Amino acid sequence: MREYDSYKDSGIEWLGKVPVHWSEKRLKELATIFGGKDYKHIVSDDGLYDVIGSGGSFEKATEYLYNKESVLLGRKGTIDKPLYVNRAFWAVDTMYFTKIPSYTHGRYFFYLCTTIEFGYYKYGSALPSMTQGDLNRILFFTPALKEQTAIAQYLDTKTQVIDKKVTLLEKKIGYYKLLRKSIINETVTKGLDKTVKLKDSGIDWIGQIPEHWEVIRLKEIGNIETSSVNKKIEEDEDLVSLVNYIDVYNNPNKEIWNRDDYMQVSANIKQIQSKVLQQGDVLFTPSSETIEDIGVSSVVMENLKNTLYSYHVLRLKFNKKIYLNFKKYMLNNDFVQYYFSHSATGTTRKILGLNTFYNLKVLVPPSIEEQTEIATYLDHKTQTIDKIVGNIQTQINTLKELRKTLINDVVTGKIKVVE
Repeated sequence: MREYDSYKDSGIEWLGKVPVHWSEKRLKELATIFGGKDYKHIVSDDGLYDVIGSGGSFEKATEYLYNKESVLLGRKGTIDKPLYVNRAFWAVDTMYFTKIPSYTHGRYFFYLCTTIEFGYYKYGSALPSMTQGDLNRILFFTPALKEQTAIAQYLDTKTQVIDKKVTLLEKKIGYYKLLRKSIINETVTKGLDKTVKLKDSGIDWIGQIPEHWEVIRLKEIGNIETSSVNKKIEEDEDLVSLVNYIDVYNNPNKEIWNRDDYMQVSANIKQIQSKVLQQGDVLFTPSSETIEDIGVSSVVMENLKNTLYSYHVLRLKFNKKIYLNFKKYMLNNDFVQYYFSHSATGTTRKILGLNTFYNLKVLVPPSIEEQTEIATYLDHKTQTIDKIVGNIQTQINTLKELRKTLINDVVTGKIKVVE
C-alpha cells in the first residue's frame, strides 16, 4: 500500500499523523445536522417514501423530510451505525440527518462518519445517546473535494467486493442452518432405519412415523412446574445462581450446564428445596414477542450446584425415562415449534399456557437404545455442521474487520489511493 509523501502531527493521540496538505475540519464544517421527526402521522401502505431508523427503512410514508443525498446519524439507541441515503426519505425522531454542501463529497462523508469513536462521545448507559453539539464538534482532517471523490470511489469499489463475498458466505450459512434443521426434522419423525414399517401419527403436520414409535402427550411423561424466583436480592434469603429466560432462549446447543456467570439472586429455603435444577430437567420459554420463536427449550445436562430457574421459564420434570440427549431433539424441531406457534395467544406478547404444554404430542421411540442411537447420530451431524458454520462465520468476521480497517486507513490518510 502506498503512503503520502509527507505527514504532519494531527495533535490527536488516536489519529496520529495525517497528510500534510489535509485540513482540520469540524463535522459542522462538512455538513449541517438536523433532527428527525415523529413519523406516525404520515405512515401509509401506499406511501412512496422510506421511513428510516437506525436499522434502515422500516415503513412507508406519504411525505418526505428531505429529498437529497444525506448521511443519517443515531440520536438515541443505536448511535454507531451511520447510514447513507440518496433518495427522498423521512428520518425518525431518534435519528439525525445531514444536509451535505457542494464542497463535501457525500460518500466520502459517510465513510468518514463510520470512523467516529461514538463510545467516547455518547452519554447514557441504558439508552446511549448523542447530542447535536457533540457531533458538530468532532474533529477530522480532510482533503479537497477532488481527493474526497477519488477516496470515495476507491472505497466504493473495494467495499463492494468485500460485501459481495460476505453476502455469499452468509448465504452458505443459511444453507447449512436449513440443512441442520432438515436432518433433525427427518430423524425425529422417521428414525434411522428406513426399512421399518410406518403408521399414521395422527398429527396432520407430521404424517407417518415408525410403526413401533409412541405418540405421547407431555402430561404423560412429566410435570410442568412454574417458579417464583425473581431477580432480586433480599437480606433474609440465601444467595443462589439463577437460570434466566435468555439462558434458555439464546442457547444454540440446547444444553444447560454448571457455570460461574449465572445471575446471582436470593431465594428462600422453600424455593431452594423445590426449584433447584437437576440433570434431565427441561426448561421452556413460555412467552415471546413473536410466534416464530416461542416454546424454545434447553436440557439440564447435569445436577446444577445451588442453581434455580426464574419465574420467566417453565420446568418439565420427567416421570418417564428418556435418554438425556434425545430430549434436545424431541423438543426442539419444526413440528414442536409449529404446534407452539399455532397455540400461542396474546397480542403484544405471545404466551403459552400450561395446558398447551401438557397437550403437546411428542414422538418417542420405546427403547432407550434407539433414542441413544438417534441422539448420537444427530449430535455428530449437528456438531459437524456447527463447526462448518463457525468456520464460515470466522471468514465473515475477518472480511468485516478488513473492511473496517481499510476504510479507517484510507479516510485518515494512512493509505494513499490517489495519483
